[in-house]
Amino acid sequence: MSRNPDPALLGLAQGWCALSALHGRIEAHIERALQAGHGLSVREFSVLDVLSRQHSGEGGHLRMNEVADSVVLSQSATTRLVNRLEDRGLLTRYLCLTDRRGIYTDVTEAGLALLEEARPTNDRALREALGEAAKRAELAPLVAAVESLAPVG
Repeated sequence: MSRNPDPALLGLAQGWCALSALHGRIEAHIERALQAGHGLSVREFSVLDVLSRQHSGEGGHLRMNEVADSVVLSQSATTRLVNRLEDRGLLTRYLCLTDRRGIYTDVTEAGLALLEEARPTNDRALREALGEAAKRAELAPLVAAVESLAPVG
């Protein structure tokens, strides 16, 4: 027995496929640019970026599970990634002074320098990927939605 698909679900599935395609295109383009120019993956750049925004005030430092959530990785994958960045001298870890069970991670001076060097590459690759995606009819509305999220100024 053949059923006609629910048009609402079909549209939702098509939208999800388009969103997934847009994400994949953007991430692959940025990955190539960061690897070629700076020896960084998109995830490594994201971890450095997230950790560089920490501050000394209340709630200013992120625990590993918070880092994992912010870069959309499992805790184990985040730990492996942080280990690699630490081995490269880009991050350092230390125990929380108020809770000895907590381990925090900071970006080193070398990590900050690499992040600042890589940021224009990341930004340029993002603009390029969005520009290319905007030429595709099925992705153009999503590109417009992403662009509308950017703060005006």
